[in-house]
Amino acid sequence: MERGSNYRLLKIREILFDQTDEQHELGINDISKKLLQIIPGGTFDNRTIKRDLQILDEMDFEIMENKGKFGKILYSHQSRLFETYQLRLINDAILSARFITTNEKKKLINKVKRLTSKNIAKTLPEPVLFSQSANMDYEQVKLNIDFVHRAISQRNVITYQYGKFNVDKQFEFNRNGDLYYVEPYALIWQNDYYYLIGRFQKTDEMRHYRLDRIRNIEITDGHFTQTDYDLKSYVNQSFHMFAGEEIWIKIQFHEDLVNVVLDRLGHDADIKNTGDGHFELRTKAKLSDGLINWILTWGNKAKVLEPEHLVNEVKGKIEQMMKTYQ
Repeated sequence: MERGSNYRLLKIREILFDQTDEQHELGINDISKKLLQIIPGGTFDNRTIKRDLQILDEMDFEIMENKGKFGKILYSHQSRLFETYQLRLINDAILSARFITTNEKKKLINKVKRLTSKNIAKTLPEPVLFSQSANMDYEQVKLNIDFVHRAISQRNVITYQYGKFNVDKQFEFNRNGDLYYVEPYALIWQNDYYYLIGRFQKTDEMRHYRLDRIRNIEITDGHFTQTDYDLKSYVNQSFHMFAGEEIWIKIQFHEDLVNVVLDRLGHDADIKNTGDGHFELRTKAKLSDGLINWILTWGNKAKVLEPEHLVNEVKGKIEQMMKTYQ
């Protein structure tokens, strides 16, 4: 084919990809009119366009052919890399990420929309329809995601400083600003934040770090061999990503909270119906203020049964709360 026919072929493909789907089809004359808008002065007879459609179909750009009213032949491209519901899942995940700025969400969603027809793209929600909390650390998070992703794939040790904001909204480094040497194992999105899960070399233990609290990250020349570990169990036992000593616990919950527990721990959670409107949960968890606060979230609908020292810690926290209001 000569250069002109190559260009025409590409534009027909573009028209079918952008403007047709299961609900929208085009006839030969429709395609000709749209081609004229792109290539003014061009001449396209029906046989040429039909031949182009056949070539595209033979090149695995699937083209559906249907009969419309009065026997009119209609053409469409319906095969997509992503189904509409999958695009919606991607779209909603982007919208729900609080750490992504509204401007960045617009850019990402516009790219997602280019994966389908313009008609389907119009049905996807826009970022402006949702109230967003701007995150000033987003630029930092983008940089850290890239560094951590590369380090995980290359099995390189990373170094960085870690900290948090004080009451004056100023960022303070932990450990006097000393560098953390970490073997990165995984990068996960949990509770609206990105976390790095890795082995802290100084103590040789698995820990997790929020990416928006990491500063001055660098990939070193040092390599590591990843040991076996259960990421799912680690996340489940960390309860809202709080660290601490791992212990076995038993908690009595009101039956109204069964879905809360299953949503948190999954359907493999070890729960037992006690037959009195309650059930008992037995699981491993990280002993921390985060765990205690999570238990207290449910008020009198949750009661720690074991171990005894956790029962006492919860009682102590309740006493402190009562003193606050006396």
